[in-house]
Amino acid sequence: MRQWLVGSALIESDEGLLLVANRRRDGRLDWTPPGGVIDEGEDVIAGLTREVEEETGLRVTAWEGPVYHVDAEAADAGWHMRVQVFRAVAFEGELRVDDPDGIVEEARFVPIDECSTTLRSTWELITEPVGAWLTERWTEARTYRYALSGATRAEMVVTRL
Repeated sequence: MRQWLVGSALIESDEGLLLVANRRRDGRLDWTPPGGVIDEGEDVIAGLTREVEEETGLRVTAWEGPVYHVDAEAADAGWHMRVQVFRAVAFEGELRVDDPDGIVEEARFVPIDECSTTLRSTWELITEPVGAWLTERWTEARTYRYALSGATRAEMVVTRL
């Protein structure tokens, strides 16, 4: 089973929550908070800081959290993903997209009341915890666990455990 760790960032400004548009291998576009796979042996905060800067041009100088964890297993597809989500307390720089992986096509601060609509195109394992956090703004880490059935993204069914 392929396993990986992802760092994800909740970054807010007066304009809203920072979201990035990701072009997936199957051609679809979905919006998520910025972040990415943490390299083996890399510290999660260091990797997340690197990913955010690569994807958005912003350098986070202070983090809080993790504010929540996501654990998702897709046994039929042969993968297990763990996500640690941190809140940016301070950041600097100008918003720009120059993703070396070529996945992120756009980044923008989305007004909080528009986030659920913008996130609609992505998986429940992203939208549910982001939406809950935006509503409740908790500070002690929570865990969200999901099982995904189906071998491909198009046929996967997400179940919250």
